[in-house]
Amino acid sequence: MSQREALIEKWKKLIELLHEKKIIHTARLTYTIAWNTFLVLLVLGILVGFFGAGIGAGYFASLVKDEPVRTYASMKNDIYNYEETSTVYFAGNQFLGKLRSDLDREKVKLKDISPYVQKAIISTEDEYFYEHHGVVPKAVLRAMLQEATGADVRTGGSTLTQQLIKNQLLTNEVSFERKAKEILLALRLERFFTKDEILQAYLNVVPFGKNSSGRNIAGIQAAAQGVFGVDADKLNLPQAAYLAGMPQNPFVYTPFTSQGTVKKDISPGLRRMKTVLNRMLTNGQITKKQYDSALKYDIKKHLTKRKKTTYERYPYLVMEVEDRTIDLLAQLNAKKDGKTYKKLKKSERQEYRDNAREQIRRGGLKIHTTINKKIYDEMQKTAQNDYNFGPNHYVTVKNSKGKNVTVSEPQEVGSILIENKTGAILSFVGGRDYHREQLNHATQAYRQNGSTMKPLLDYAPALEQGIIQPGTQIPDTKLELPGYQNGGPNNFDNRFHGIQTARSALAHSYNIPAIRLFLKVNHQQAFNNLEKMGITSITDTDRSALASPAIGGLYKGVTVEENTNAFTTFANDGKFVDAYMIDKITDRNGKVIYKHKAKPVQVYSPQTSYLLIDMMRDVLKPGGTASIVPGKLNFSADWAGKTGSSQEYKDEWFVASNPKVTLGVWHGYDTPAPVPDRHLHLALWAAFANDAYKYAPNLMAPNERFKMPAGIGRSGDLYNLKFPAHLNPFAGEIARAKIVEEQKKKKEETAKQKENEKKQNENNKKKKENNNSNDHGKNNDHKKDPGQNDNNNNGNNDRNNNGNNNGNNNGGNDGGNNNSNNGGNGSGNENKDHGQGNGHPKEKPKDKPGQ
Repeated sequence: MSQREALIEKWKKLIELLHEKKIIHTARLTYTIAWNTFLVLLVLGILVGFFGAGIGAGYFASLVKDEPVRTYASMKNDIYNYEETSTVYFAGNQFLGKLRSDLDREKVKLKDISPYVQKAIISTEDEYFYEHHGVVPKAVLRAMLQEATGADVRTGGSTLTQQLIKNQLLTNEVSFERKAKEILLALRLERFFTKDEILQAYLNVVPFGKNSSGRNIAGIQAAAQGVFGVDADKLNLPQAAYLAGMPQNPFVYTPFTSQGTVKKDISPGLRRMKTVLNRMLTNGQITKKQYDSALKYDIKKHLTKRKKTTYERYPYLVMEVEDRTIDLLAQLNAKKDGKTYKKLKKSERQEYRDNAREQIRRGGLKIHTTINKKIYDEMQKTAQNDYNFGPNHYVTVKNSKGKNVTVSEPQEVGSILIENKTGAILSFVGGRDYHREQLNHATQAYRQNGSTMKPLLDYAPALEQGIIQPGTQIPDTKLELPGYQNGGPNNFDNRFHGIQTARSALAHSYNIPAIRLFLKVNHQQAFNNLEKMGITSITDTDRSALASPAIGGLYKGVTVEENTNAFTTFANDGKFVDAYMIDKITDRNGKVIYKHKAKPVQVYSPQTSYLLIDMMRDVLKPGGTASIVPGKLNFSADWAGKTGSSQEYKDEWFVASNPKVTLGVWHGYDTPAPVPDRHLHLALWAAFANDAYKYAPNLMAPNERFKMPAGIGRSGDLYNLKFPAHLNPFAGEIARAKIVEEQKKKKEETAKQKENEKKQNENNKKKKENNNSNDHGKNNDHKKDPGQNDNNNNGNNDRNNNGNNNGNNNGGNDGGNNNSNNGGNGSGNENKDHGQGNGHPKEKPKDKPGQ
């Protein structure tokens, strides 16, 4: 028997044995039961799984039931609706800086971000970013398990897509409902956006702590500039790794404090950087050599230095731009709502302003101004030079405890330069030190404008209404008006100057002729024209006042901008163009939402404007109140202007135009007080003009002169252009003045003649006594005939006395004339005009600080 057959025989015997013992039967029964049990359990497991899944799905659905189905447009708007800092530009699209905001962020495209940053962020925050569809299931389950069990160590389960959803569409609330919505929206976002679009949005949204100015920053571009002082595309590997580690805990890992100083210990950020580099190495994004080199990089050494914010560098300008932009946006938004902004209630206007302010802080607007950077910077240097100003004065104020204390207050200045044709504000000076006084003295401070009001409210209306011509004679004689001390107003020198031409009276800035003109013109028309020229502060008190407005005694006063802007009317052929500083505003996508459009208003005729310009040329000529100005300029141009000072010299003004621009200056104390130096405002005006000339000689010293329009008679004799004597509106006053003057002269001549006769008699008497004394002491051989001697002496005395009389009389007349003229001519020094002279009319308001 073969071996195989032997094995088969043994197997059969074994089977028989098992049958005899019933072992096989038992085994078959056990197998059947076990298999059936397995099948039952499997079915039950499947049923339970489906049931559980159903419950889970139902629970998930209940969590997201209130979440709307978002469209592509809706999600795109929400994703890109992040806070972005607005920026400002000088004229010519020259970058000025960023406006104030709670968060500094600057949008940047993915192609302008360093590849190191992209790799570092993905390696650290979402290594499967390019593989998943918005979520990683196992990561979500792991995070949910850790949340449910309260595990101390949590690895997190959010992808970059989920983080973007959380930052832009949801809140930071920790709940299953928020997590469920986050997952749903992440899946939906991945359907609408490419991976690069999601990564770009994430890098523009994520926070990065604080920058070197101490401001909160978000977005990789703001982080790159704020931490290392470079653009996002220039970041190297260690810099990229350092920044990529920050989003996990920005305020722990940031190297700067809220004051912008470097922290003493930046090791948390460095340890986080090492973690980022290690993950990049593990994921094959960098080599071991790059890893080792990056670890040796001195991060602290390469941190950017503290930078002054735009507000710190240009406080007056930033605040002015913000304020004007808020006004413009509030008006635009109200118009969109079908409302007229100026007709809204105060509370409604404030709501529009608040919304506009938020739009500036968050909207990423680009605001283009008219300000010439070089001129502006140069004028600020002049304003900050203490050498250009006089002494401080002392005022009593209440301190924080309510006690009176004496403090030193410096002289202040406000100035503005406006282009005549367009109204563009090219530059301004808001003050000497914003940190001491935040009031903008060029655009916000209201002060009485003194004699600069004369061309605006007296001479221009009188010329336009046909009351005067430049050569018209106006009496500068005593004018009695009710409500004044001493019976009426006076001039700056407390004297009267007789008959003056309109031209001479304006050049010398005499008050009485200006008031006489104001009393002749149509007041309503004159004030209406003043408002058309941009003066917004006219009150009913001003309109009803008898004479004080004629010489700048307004109840509230005017700003430097308004006063200067009004003067541009005459330099612009009688057309007023409202001054502006904001030229254009675009949104973050470059869409223009505002563009300035000039709206000229014809206020005076070209003929009136030119005649007044020609009269104001004399103000800068010898004898005029600004005769020292041309000698202080580094150039020559066809200037025409007007000086002014308020009561007791508390405000000093000078405004002048050439064919291109108008420059205005105010000088004084914040707390109104007499200014000691009577010429500083003229020196400041000249200094600012020289500053502008350095960078805009074509504007400050144009080749052309003011052009005389057609329709002006006797063009060759503009200086003496006047009405015939019988048409002079002041003919009666002049006649009376001449009679009074003749009577005065006769009285003076009679008095002098009597005085001379008295002196002559006294001289004769003394000489006679002397002669008699001499005769007694002489030898008789030398005696002469007494009668002959007396006659000779008397003849000589008569000749001498007549000579003296004539000399005295002529000297008196010349002196009188000289005294009249010296008020304006003299040494060429400026004459000043008190807001009310020495008189104090009842309607004249008290001086108030320009608030």
